[in-house]
Amino acid sequence: MTTSREICLASRPVGMPAAENFAVASRELAAPGPGEVLVENKFISVDPYMRGRMYDRPSYVPPFQISEALQGGAIGVVVESNAEGLKKGDIVSSMFGWRETFVAPAAALEKLDVPGGIPMESFLGVLGMPGLTAWAGLTQIGKPKSGDVVFVSGAAGAVGSIVAQVAKLKGCTVVASAGSDDKCEWLKSLGIDHVINYRTCGNLLAAVQAAAPKGIDIYFDNVGGEHLEVAIEVARPFARLIECGMISAYNDTEPTPGPRNLIQIVGKSLTMRGFIVMEFAGLRSEFIAEMSGWIRAGKLKWQETVLEGIENAPEAFIGLFEGKNTGKMLVKL
Repeated sequence: MTTSREICLASRPVGMPAAENFAVASRELAAPGPGEVLVENKFISVDPYMRGRMYDRPSYVPPFQISEALQGGAIGVVVESNAEGLKKGDIVSSMFGWRETFVAPAAALEKLDVPGGIPMESFLGVLGMPGLTAWAGLTQIGKPKSGDVVFVSGAAGAVGSIVAQVAKLKGCTVVASAGSDDKCEWLKSLGIDHVINYRTCGNLLAAVQAAAPKGIDIYFDNVGGEHLEVAIEVARPFARLIECGMISAYNDTEPTPGPRNLIQIVGKSLTMRGFIVMEFAGLRSEFIAEMSGWIRAGKLKWQETVLEGIENAPEAFIGLFEGKNTGKMLVKL
């Protein structure tokens, strides 16, 4: 028997999640049966979308259940295999995160061929779900053209930082917002054209107007709220608004007021399109090929904020809503 620690949902958060909403539990795992493998997780992902699964209501993914282990992206190593196609030492990707070790059918895992020089955890970030979200949302919905002006909110996060860089690689001018001077300096080091600290700029609308005096062609939304209202205000006719996330409202206990200027969508002929990354799963091979090429050429960079130990997964998750991450937030086991 193998003993594994895991993080369970102890209670459903009301407003901002807190440590008491989570609990560490231990589970005894039997040896893998036919077609199964035992995997030791090395890195697990915490992501803003998980907050929605903590409500007891239908969504595009089932809600987490009280007293059950949470689920999320993870990268692990096979330590025992009873399945064809997987052997001890293979690196695998799964949705069996928030636990140290697990037994699962081989069919529920993806064997990874990790290129030399690229760390395995990048498949939870730049080459994983956040990277695909950024790449697909921008290229498939935004359809950037050289010379477009792109406004990215939450631009120092796992998704936003990739959007900003891919937009630059596509020949766009990029206006990016982030919540600290350190994050802004990192974005500037990536060659982003205009970087705004939305916490200290005083007037976000004025700051974006100064950075993009002729308006914007694309807005990639990770934040919602005031950022979305500003984007509508500065949008050029026929601009595309890509609605990926609205983290500013994820912990609201009352309905969030919508932008006061939605009427401009009509007069400016704007396109506002929400999406879930699963919609573009079929493009993963194309995404990996293009992103890997940029990485090997040194044209695309990323950062990770890493906490260690399964017991610190709740702290890492809560940190997403406190702006404590630059780039991808991970937990190393």
